[in-house]
Amino acid sequence: MRPNLFLPRTTTLSSSSSMFDRTEKQKSKQETHILGPQGLESSLHQLLHDHNQTSLKLQQQTEKAKKEALKTAIHVSDLLVETVNGGVQVSFLNEKRIELEIRALAATVLRYTKQTDQWLAASHSINSALKEIGDFENWMKIMDYDCKSINVAIRNIYQA
Repeated sequence: MRPNLFLPRTTTLSSSSSMFDRTEKQKSKQETHILGPQGLESSLHQLLHDHNQTSLKLQQQTEKAKKEALKTAIHVSDLLVETVNGGVQVSFLNEKRIELEIRALAATVLRYTKQTDQWLAASHSINSALKEIGDFENWMKIMDYDCKSINVAIRNIYQA
C-alpha cells in the first residue's frame, strides 16, 4: 500500500489515543475520496501556503533572534571595552603623574648638583687660601729666623 501524502497528519499522544487516531485517518481517507482531485489540489495549495507561512515566521523569528544576539554581543563588547579602557585610563594617569614627578626630581637633582659644585668650589678656594696662609706663615717664620740671625750677627759684630 502506498502512503497518501495529501492527507493531513495527526499525532498520537499516547497508546490510548491510537484508537482515536485510526478513526481520524479513516475519516480523512473518506474525505479524500469525497473531495476528489480538486480537493486534493486545494489541500496541496493549503499545505504549501501553510508551509510558506511557517517558513516566513521561522525566518522572521530567526532574524529577530539574530538581531537580539547582535545587540547583546555589541553590548557585551562595549562593556568589555569600557572595563579595559578604565584600567588603561588609570594606568595612563599614573604614568603622567610619574613622569611629572620624574621631571620634578630631575630639576631638584640638577639644582642640588649645581649647589654642590658651588660648595666644592668654595671649599677649594678656602683650602687654597689656607695653604697660602700656611705658606705665608712659614715664610714669616723663616723671615723671623733670618731677622733674628741677622740681629744676632749684627750684635756680635757690634760687641766685638
